[in-house]
Amino acid sequence: MSSTLESVAKPKGYVTNSNLTLLGIGTALFPRVLTALKIPSAINFLHFVAIPFACGSVLLSSRSKDPKQVAISKNLLFSLFLFLIVVFASALLNEAGIVNAALSYLLLAEPFILILTIVSIPMTIEGYERFRKWILQAAMINMLFAYVQKYVFRMDKLIGLEDNIKGIFIGQGAGHVLGGSVAMTFAAYYFVTAKAKPLWFRIAIVLACFNHIIISDTKQVLLSFIVAYILLYLINIRDIKKTLIYLILAAVFLSVFYWAIYKFEALKPFTVWIRPEIYGPDGEATLLKFAAFRIVPQHFHSPLNWLLGLGPGHTVGRLGGWMLHVYWNLLAPLGATIHLASKQVWMAVGQSWLGDQSSMFSPLFGWAGIWGDLGPLGLASYFYMAFLVWRYICVSDLSKYLMLTVFVFGLILSQLEEPGYTLFVATMIGLEWQNQRRAHLMVGGLQAG
Repeated sequence: MSSTLESVAKPKGYVTNSNLTLLGIGTALFPRVLTALKIPSAINFLHFVAIPFACGSVLLSSRSKDPKQVAISKNLLFSLFLFLIVVFASALLNEAGIVNAALSYLLLAEPFILILTIVSIPMTIEGYERFRKWILQAAMINMLFAYVQKYVFRMDKLIGLEDNIKGIFIGQGAGHVLGGSVAMTFAAYYFVTAKAKPLWFRIAIVLACFNHIIISDTKQVLLSFIVAYILLYLINIRDIKKTLIYLILAAVFLSVFYWAIYKFEALKPFTVWIRPEIYGPDGEATLLKFAAFRIVPQHFHSPLNWLLGLGPGHTVGRLGGWMLHVYWNLLAPLGATIHLASKQVWMAVGQSWLGDQSSMFSPLFGWAGIWGDLGPLGLASYFYMAFLVWRYICVSDLSKYLMLTVFVFGLILSQLEEPGYTLFVATMIGLEWQNQRRAHLMVGGLQAG
């Protein structure tokens, strides 16, 4: 074996750094379980400290000699700093609270901080397997919770709690969507990477995860994964003949699926989308979905607002949409600020007969939130971070697929700012990069020998 492999065999401080990183991920995945056990709700904010602390520890202690690894880390650090400047510039322009700026930055940048952390850890084979085993066990616990909630406690039968199959995200408003999103991300990752397991077992895991999104009534999760797969295929298109075949197969699948949703009770929730009259320029769905783009500019007080938005937490992201209101007693003493624009968008939701039909029609979605809070400069700096991850970290179709699902979710609701989901996806992408890097080093070592 080459000296490169030997140099990563026993990195100093690795155990501590990997444990710190796992702790940070755990505090994002399981805080709702802990609050259900009467631990104070402030535990929901612990990951905002744990993840950056783990990243700092890794960067300060890492002695990686891999020039590619070092270059990626430097580029990601620069993009994170650039995004930080934009967030605080928007806060300064709009007199938003410092706590608004800090939370907005962490909600959006934290997945990239975690990817930087995982990429910068010089993992051994044993360390990689341990890290991977822990995160997959967390995903299994999420699915187990959902099955217990459905088939043991029958929580979906309780009046007003039809969306209460939430996995480990119990007590969270969109917890059923997060639980389903984590389940399907786990399904895709496990099916592709668990090659040592029998095919039938991997298929069984995928079917169990698919049933998770059925029992939790998270139809938008399935849509996001289908759209992301189509986008990935179009990006990788090479053979026109094969493309036509796949298009025909897709048309057949969609036809069968259209028939099935009217025949099978479990699929009937999908019929809420099949109303042609609500789409189009003047359709109710269109007017509601894009309400923020009509309301937010009405509050611009400077030409700079067209570049930097209304300020972090002041419009329709997760922070301004509901997080500040839920934690107002905790955040108000820290100088948090709210804005009328958020309330007006919520009023538009309440006034629309589609407002409570499906999150697909919600105007409080990720991309609108970044645009409203931070403006086009915020979007540009966010996309720059994403571009670096896509270009240098997403080294396989699996990683690209998972990243595309996040971007599709950004068109639906606030998953871009849901740490339980985004940090799970970031972990999958980081682990896949580590796996591909390890395979590359092994091949290089064998060739050198």
